[in-house]
Amino acid sequence: MIDAGTHDQRSPQRRLIELQIEHADLDALIDQAAEALGGMDELRLQRLKKRRLALRDEIARLHWLLDPKEPA
Repeated sequence: MIDAGTHDQRSPQRRLIELQIEHADLDALIDQAAEALGGMDELRLQRLKKRRLALRDEIARLHWLLDPKEPA
């Protein structure tokens, strides 16, 4: 059985890369939906954009943890 906390035990660097990949995938999906005739429904598009913003916030937080600008 896999421990539920295993997800959080990954290195911050690895988590950062995973989030950046997911963010890039969402960017591409949102861009494709905007270009498509008819696209996807507005509610789904808004949810994707909200997830993308949450990813961006988490990426920024991890960047700060890995390279804080203020001395500890």
